[in-house]
Amino acid sequence: MNAPQFDIAVIGGGPGGYVAAIRAAQLGMKAVVIEREHLGGVCLNWGCIPTKALLRAAELRHSIDEMKDFGITVGEVKIDLGAVVARSRKVAGRLSMGVKHLLKKNKVTVIEARAKLGAKSGDMRHIELDNGSQIAAKHVIVATGARARALPGIAADGTHILTYREAMVPGDLPESLIIIGSGAIGAEFASFYHDMGVKVTLVEAMDRILPVEDAEVSAFVQKTFEKRGITVMTGVKLSKVTTGKDGVSASFDGVGAPLQASRMILAVGITGNVEDLGLDGSAVKLDRGHIVTDGFGRTGEAGIYAIGDVTGPPWLAHKASHEGIICVEAIAGLADVHAIAPGAVPGCTYCRPQVASVGLTEAAALAAGHDVRVGRFPFAGNGKAIALGDDGGFVKTIFDRKTGELLGAHMVGPEVTELIQGYAVARTLEATEAELMATIFPHPTLSEAMHESVLDAYGRAIHF
Repeated sequence: MNAPQFDIAVIGGGPGGYVAAIRAAQLGMKAVVIEREHLGGVCLNWGCIPTKALLRAAELRHSIDEMKDFGITVGEVKIDLGAVVARSRKVAGRLSMGVKHLLKKNKVTVIEARAKLGAKSGDMRHIELDNGSQIAAKHVIVATGARARALPGIAADGTHILTYREAMVPGDLPESLIIIGSGAIGAEFASFYHDMGVKVTLVEAMDRILPVEDAEVSAFVQKTFEKRGITVMTGVKLSKVTTGKDGVSASFDGVGAPLQASRMILAVGITGNVEDLGLDGSAVKLDRGHIVTDGFGRTGEAGIYAIGDVTGPPWLAHKASHEGIICVEAIAGLADVHAIAPGAVPGCTYCRPQVASVGLTEAAALAAGHDVRVGRFPFAGNGKAIALGDDGGFVKTIFDRKTGELLGAHMVGPEVTELIQGYAVARTLEATEAELMATIFPHPTLSEAMHESVLDAYGRAIHF
């Protein structure tokens, strides 16, 4: 076999793939990353990072409107959309270069190409590259990520009907916008475009927006969105879209007149990138466009593993990275390697107000048969939130009445995407209400609302 040989080949250089390769190198394995487009994947280049740069601009725009409440007068505000987008792309580019540096530092080989699994020869598997060359590896990790899911008969054209990619680099701001799908992507774009002065209508087929979140959180976000001026439609299904020189016309089942807007964003979920990988004829199983794995990334085919978005929900970068480490450590035979526990992955949505959660919702906890204690604390009772002028939202905690186990935590309000890790750590450490109540939270901080929510679940809240 003349092809270069590696211990581990990772197909895909996103947050799961590059982390897996670096961990393999740290463990003394010869690793290669094969990336067809940009190191860092969708998250770094077209998702998590650049959207946060856009949302930061929108946050600043909103803050200017509130300056008078703090005794500060600001003159005329102008938005240079080109500069806003350019900064977002610059942030993504900087981090992509950072990933390249980390791989080089850890002596991970990087190949820019499309990869396809080939036949096995002994304990090595051939990987064919679209540049005409070939490599071989003992273990192959598929980390190809996912892409925006299309609706039957409704195709994104990049002009009037957009996916998240086009929505992230607008050449101008439309007068009006319809967003189909109110998960994290839809909610974040609704928040950004509205703060930039666009008339936004957010549409969800389920009975509430942010449907994976706790019902109380969903209701609060919808109420807040509507108060801001965002139109929210729930329980309606998109049936037809037509485009013309004036924009888009969207029809919905059970709704009268079509809805008109300048543009539409499709944010209805994602599907795994499983095509053209050479999986046909292998024992790798697919389920609804995603690769089926066990808790350690193993597929049905020996020597082939999969991690990250290509394996299904939750489609989160931090989950992919953690799965990459678990997968590689299991391959290396390290002791004490644990699969991700159910409910251990925190989720964050960076709209305004921010949303963050970990573990079970109240409805899911009850459905699982738990007898629960529920605590709540509003940011309206938190001194730091009041001083910041951002006291909307609350913290909700759910405990098992018998054991004191923290079953879930749900937060909506200022900086909750930074706060949620406290509850994630508590769940990992298997802390009960006793440890959480005994923990001293600094004052004045937003984190005090977390403590008060726990106290409230047990009738001990001081400030509520």
